[in-house]
Amino acid sequence: MSKSCKGLAMELVKCLSETDCVKVQNRPYRECAGEKEPTISSECIGLRETYFSCKRGQVDMRARIRGNKGY
Repeated sequence: MSKSCKGLAMELVKCLSETDCVKVQNRPYRECAGEKEPTISSECIGLRETYFSCKRGQVDMRARIRGNKGY
């Protein structure tokens, strides 16, 4: 169960590595992922929200029984 979000995490890191936040400003991935400003693309924002909901689903007991949706 702990690795079910691993694919999303890798896609998020790949998407964030292409942004100016990481390339130009040399900021860490964690800091760029938490940005609320439009310094990252909408695709990365969508991946971030999907990843966070996947991780929340691992803690939710109802979702643990049924399994995570999607990825």
